[in-house]
Amino acid sequence: MHRQASPHLLIIEDNPGDFFLIKEYLEEHFAEPKIMHAKRFSEAESMLMDEKNVFDVVLLDLTLPDKTGEELINGIVSQCPITPVIILTGFTDIEFSIRSLALRVSDYLIKDDITPSSLHKSIIYNIERKKTNLLLEESEKRYSDLFQMSPQPMWMFDLETLEFFQVNDAALKHYGYTEDEFLQLKLSNIVVDDFEMEVKIKMANDLANQTNVYKGRFKHRKKNGELIDVDIYGSVLIIKDKRYESAIAIDVTEKIRSEFQITRAIIKTQEDERYEIGTELHDNVCQILASSKLSIEMIYDNVPEEQKKWLTKSKDLINLALEEIRNISHRMAPSFFDEKSIEESFNELLADSNPEKKWTSSLKIDFTGIKAYLNRDIELALYRIAQEQIRNINKYAFPKNVFIEISSTQSNIKMTIKDDGVGFDVTKIKRGIGLSNIRRRAEVFGGNMEIISSPGNGCTLYIQIPFDHIHAT
Repeated sequence: MHRQASPHLLIIEDNPGDFFLIKEYLEEHFAEPKIMHAKRFSEAESMLMDEKNVFDVVLLDLTLPDKTGEELINGIVSQCPITPVIILTGFTDIEFSIRSLALRVSDYLIKDDITPSSLHKSIIYNIERKKTNLLLEESEKRYSDLFQMSPQPMWMFDLETLEFFQVNDAALKHYGYTEDEFLQLKLSNIVVDDFEMEVKIKMANDLANQTNVYKGRFKHRKKNGELIDVDIYGSVLIIKDKRYESAIAIDVTEKIRSEFQITRAIIKTQEDERYEIGTELHDNVCQILASSKLSIEMIYDNVPEEQKKWLTKSKDLINLALEEIRNISHRMAPSFFDEKSIEESFNELLADSNPEKKWTSSLKIDFTGIKAYLNRDIELALYRIAQEQIRNINKYAFPKNVFIEISSTQSNIKMTIKDDGVGFDVTKIKRGIGLSNIRRRAEVFGGNMEIISSPGNGCTLYIQIPFDHIHAT
């Protein structure tokens, strides 16, 4: 019979006959087992307290001269919290055996039922379970250390209820809550807007694709009310048949703010350059052409009759060039730069964009909620967005009617541009330069763009710009 390597065992047994029998059983399956023997609790306690002794398993009889029963179990277990303790007893009390397992006893064997094989199996099983538990504890400790030592906020929450059940120190510090306060929250308490619907839809899609990985950018609210932008990286964990998400939150507020500042600087430079070119065309080139026209008129009466038709044609071409340059300069340098109202500027835009009256237009501006937030930058952004969208409408939509409305919601400036043209499938449209420019101009002010369209049903463009971002500009 093959005998396994020897474990180091402590047998706590005061009956010499039982000890001899247990020793024989062990020697059948283990080659020279390392056995220490204690007849009393006090002896066992001294052996367990000696750092030189490292036992793989403790075999414990429940009746000793100086301690018995539950008191004995508690005394031994307290001295070897990670070492498996196997009860070997003559008691057949089922209730006590169940209760002893609750006292962290690893197994409960009746002496009359023990065989060499059953004793061997119990010892091997409990040694292996101890190794597994130690590995698990070590893994959990590493995870806990990584979780708590992470410089970025981390948490775990229940995907069904969105309730937090674990949060690290970085999250407490960054969001301003105590641990007790944080664990009383749901994820929807710190996420602005309708997070619950959004996260469940995205998570459902992620799980359906079997990625088990979640990524997204959200706006969070700290305890003090401050709003921050965060990138969330999460993974789905299944613990006891329940789905949880372990997530790390990276605050990108400053990064986004810096990107917006750079984008604003680029846009401002572009606008200044366009305005300069538009002004040069309008003031200088137009002046040269006007002088040329005047010169032609001055010599008109002094040329032979048969040559006057060429002078007339030249004047007509100069007039056409003047009109074209004025149109170009107006597009490059919006008229509200010349201290016209936003309403006058938009009306001129609609008129200049539709010289052949192919469609009718309507402009509505409700100044009630937006007047305090209008400034040169916002007006220019809205104007450029409208200009870009009307260019798209002229090129692709073939509408009968175009409608522009600028109004407000409770917290945003809202612009709607609607046409009743041919429409398109928004899922198939390519993200061209025009739409990218529209989106970029909205995002510079923390806003967003939404397009609703379908073939045969026209197109509606929604732009929303938050009031609080306008104040920050």
